[in-house]
Amino acid sequence: MAQVATAVINKPAWVDLSTTDADAARDFYASLFGWDLDVSEDPQYGGYATAKLGDQSVAGIGPKQEGDQSPTAWSLYIGTEDIVALAREVQEAGGTVIAPPFDVGDQGRMAVFIDPSGAFISGWQGAGTSEFVSGIPNAFGWAELNARGLEPAITFYETVFGWTHSEQPYGEGEVYNQFEHDGQPIAGALEMNPQIPAEVPSNWLIYFTVEDVDARFQRAIELGGREMVAPQDMPGGRFAIVSDPQGAAFGLLYIQDQ
Repeated sequence: MAQVATAVINKPAWVDLSTTDADAARDFYASLFGWDLDVSEDPQYGGYATAKLGDQSVAGIGPKQEGDQSPTAWSLYIGTEDIVALAREVQEAGGTVIAPPFDVGDQGRMAVFIDPSGAFISGWQGAGTSEFVSGIPNAFGWAELNARGLEPAITFYETVFGWTHSEQPYGEGEVYNQFEHDGQPIAGALEMNPQIPAEVPSNWLIYFTVEDVDARFQRAIELGGREMVAPQDMPGGRFAIVSDPQGAAFGLLYIQDQ
């Protein structure tokens, strides 16, 4: 699978994990994906670590801040040229600004939002020209919104980021929604299954590309992860969903080369 570094305006720009045990999480993901974790020594970053494949940055792992009651989870960031304008557009489109735009050292600026379905999503304005490495083994592969009340969320993302979407049959009587930008698929969306416990909120699920879903799934379990969806086929590939030992869910994804 070829390496892809894509411009990030109105597209996925970064993923990171906020966790209750950053040391253990770094060990888990380093063992699972072969990441090198570079922990910043600058106190303003609070022990944030950048995951690297060679010289390429692919994700981040950081400790939850004191008083943070949000679930241990992976976060998706969407790139923007103007984070202040984006926050205003989020509010106008029916979203909520949880953390207004703020500086992240000299790296850029970010903000945290909740979409109309209740799913967290972040915005990122990089300090320079940004690219996001994806579609290579052990890096970001896909993002998928699981929403309680999907239609308002679809309208929200199309309004705020200029996305479009198409519908595809999925399972028995279900529909899979694919978000596109400039004609390219960038994310997916599903109405959350009503059988999922009510305490599970709407969320964005991050998938990482792997060459062998079954082998990597088994490795995740051996490392202390928990099965959520066992490996199974899908159109054009195979996937599985697991949670790490601290409870953060993520997906494993293999897409056949076209």
